[in-house]
Amino acid sequence: MELMWLAASTIAIGVFACVAWFWGSNWLLDRIYPPQGARAGDNIRRANQIRPWLFLGPAILFLGTYLVYPVLDSLWRSLFNSNGSQFVGLNNYSWLMNDDKFRESMLNNVVWLLVVPAMSTLFGLLAAQLTDRLKWGSIGKSLIFMPMAISFVGAGVIWKFIYEYRASGETQIGLLNWIVTQLGGQPQIWLTLPMWNSLLLMIVLVWIQTGFAMVILSAALRGIPEETVEAAILDGASPLQVFFRIKVPQIMGTIAVVWTTITIVVLKVFDIVFVMTNGQWGTQVLANLMYDWMFRGTPDYGRGSAIAIVLMILVTPIMVWNIWNARKEVR
Repeated sequence: MELMWLAASTIAIGVFACVAWFWGSNWLLDRIYPPQGARAGDNIRRANQIRPWLFLGPAILFLGTYLVYPVLDSLWRSLFNSNGSQFVGLNNYSWLMNDDKFRESMLNNVVWLLVVPAMSTLFGLLAAQLTDRLKWGSIGKSLIFMPMAISFVGAGVIWKFIYEYRASGETQIGLLNWIVTQLGGQPQIWLTLPMWNSLLLMIVLVWIQTGFAMVILSAALRGIPEETVEAAILDGASPLQVFFRIKVPQIMGTIAVVWTTITIVVLKVFDIVFVMTNGQWGTQVLANLMYDWMFRGTPDYGRGSAIAIVLMILVTPIMVWNIWNARKEVR
């Protein structure tokens, strides 16, 4: 109950502060540059030049405080030893290149990048197309989108129960092992099986992100001019040809945006791995490795910060391209 009151009061204070800033800054600006009198024209012009910055100011301040400063601080810390008492230059980055766990994390992240965005986008596209053609499509969309409302930690707990293992002969409470035993197989400790365990973790993120891809791609499909589809049908095109040769090429820009957005999420994946395996049995990823060095055992802020910088370097080009492509789509 206390947390609910705290959340409600935080929202109320935030809304009040935004309204107060909006009203107060406009009031003050109109007093400094009054829109009447002999210099009304110049005052209105100057006020219009300043007004956007009044609204952007708080956002720039908070972004600078919570985004730019941490990046610069992490970069600085990555050049020092574990407790920040000695400057070591690029030694932490040199250590990364020779560390087995870092190479394992990089390899796993590459596999995640190849599988999750592709599968999420594919399933989202198919779901968008199929649900738009069904009478109960809105219900189907709601069910597919529902996992987006679940936190990554919650999803990890749910799927950990699905992969749960009990010894042969015991009642299997894990759905996957129950199905295997019903088919006459032996239960497996799925999350310890090399390669398979990483794939099983990826399924969780695909399950979550398919709903996001479906909603965006469904809107794009609805925006396709009907004339092109009707012309293709009149020319004798089959439903599959209409879909793959008419519809998909027209929404390739949106598909690319969805793909790269999910790619950014994949590069930062942490919660699912942390909850389900904690990076054990060959499932380590960069974000979880960074957490281990920063907060587990004896913290090593230098190495943890170096991993954070590598992660940022990997994410930044994709994010920039995504923003550029989104702007191009708008134009």
